[in-house]
Formats: sequence, structure tokens, C-alpha cells
Amino acid sequence: MTIKFDLYPEGKHKAMTFSYDDGREYDLRLARIFDFSGIKGTFHLNASFLGDGKHLTADEVKTALAAHEVSCHTYTHPFPTAIPPEMLTEEIMTDRRVLEKICGYPIRGMSYPYGDYNDAVIAQLKMLGMRYSRTTKATEKFSLPADFMLWHPTCHHSNPHLFELLEKFRKTTTKLALFYIWGHSYEFPRDDNWALIEKFCTAAADDPDVWYATNIEIYDYVMALRALSFSADCTMVYNPTATDVWISADGAPVRIAAGATVHLNT
Repeated sequence: MTIKFDLYPEGKHKAMTFSYDDGREYDLRLARIFDFSGIKGTFHLNASFLGDGKHLTADEVKTALAAHEVSCHTYTHPFPTAIPPEMLTEEIMTDRRVLEKICGYPIRGMSYPYGDYNDAVIAQLKMLGMRYSRTTKATEKFSLPADFMLWHPTCHHSNPHLFELLEKFRKTTTKLALFYIWGHSYEFPRDDNWALIEKFCTAAADDPDVWYATNIEIYDYVMALRALSFSADCTMVYNPTATDVWISADGAPVRIAAGATVHLNT
């Protein structure tokens, strides 16, 4: 029997996610565009700026971003490698506490302020409960990260080849392909190109082979897929997680429900 880890939920072959930093008031319009298109995003927020007139209020975070993921971006947006470890701990944990109180769920992911990190920062963030962190290093590829603490996106939304990449994504045969777009919502009014993201979301939406997910949903799914336990002859598989996953068995999609043991030869 041939087993492949090549499927997302519902047997889809591809996934798409968006990631936007800083929590500016323009996130409200961006979230509406996502909601209208059926697209999911992750919004990385600095809790110290909430309600200052230029950033989202706590109520807006709770309501306007309800269909998306709210994630960490540190409390005051410092360079993580330029502050003492004690201050970094305070930056992460304070941001988490405030955002978790607003959103009602544990904050488990982030993006690096200024794209700044090193090995020591990554090790510390893991101890502080971070499970993934997005960088600013675009790859123009559709692969999942080997290390989710070094999650390099496909591209920024201003990439001049954005729509070409979308067409390439549609044709790719990469296993568990992921198109990851990032940016800042304030760039749209600054560059006078709201039409760009509206057009892209319209073009990217409603693809039956694409799973539209938040960053943490993708992380949780991949971790659950990696946690599967197989029998010695690979005819039985046990899913020890709380997440349903899909695999291919001899070319056919098979759902492995959370907590279930599935016999693949029946």
C-alpha cells in the first residue's frame, strides 16, 4: 500500500493563507475583503497600540477579526535581537495576555517585528509558547516550512508577479502546496492600491482544490499530520490529536478522524 501525506482538509491539495502586521485601522477594510471572498487571514497585533486612534480598538479586534486569527507581534514592536531577554519575555507575554483576554483563546503564533530574529530569540520564543513565527523573507515558492519558527512567506502582496504566482500556484504539483501572502494594511492607502488586493482575492477565491486557512490552522493541521502513528505494515493508522486529517492510500483520499484508528485495507 502506498501512503502519501499530500492532502489538506476535505482532500484538498492546496492551501492559501494571508498574514498582516501591526493592527492598523485599515485592517477593518482588509478583513471585510477577506470575509466577502471567503479567505482567511492572520492579523499580528501590538496590543500597546490598540485604541490609540491609528490602530484597531479592542472591540474591533473582537468583532471585525472574529473569522480570522489574532496573533502576537510583541507589545511595543521592538527589534527582538536588540533588547534583553527579560524585556523580550515581557513583550511577548504582555501582548499575549492582552490579546487573549480580548479574543478568548490562547495566542500561539507571531510574526517577527522588522523581520528581526536570531537563534537565541527563536529558542526563547518557543519557551514562551510560540509555535510559529513568520519572517519577511519571501521565497516565491509554495512549500511548507521545515521549521515553523522560520516560516518564510511566498511573497508580499506588492510582488509585481503576484498574479503570475497565482497562476503558477494553480498549476503546481507540489505536495501540500501553500500560497502565503503577507504585508501591512496601511500600505494599501499609502500606495493607493486597494484595488490590487480586491482583485487578487476575487481571482483567488472559490477554488475547490484550495483550503483557505489561518496561519495557526495550517500549523495545527501539519502537526496533526506529522503525529499520525502507523502499524508496521501501514495498514492501520492512529490519529492521537484533536484534528481530523486526510491522507492518500493507494491514490484514494482517506479521512483519519481525531482520536480514531483507521484500517486502510478494508
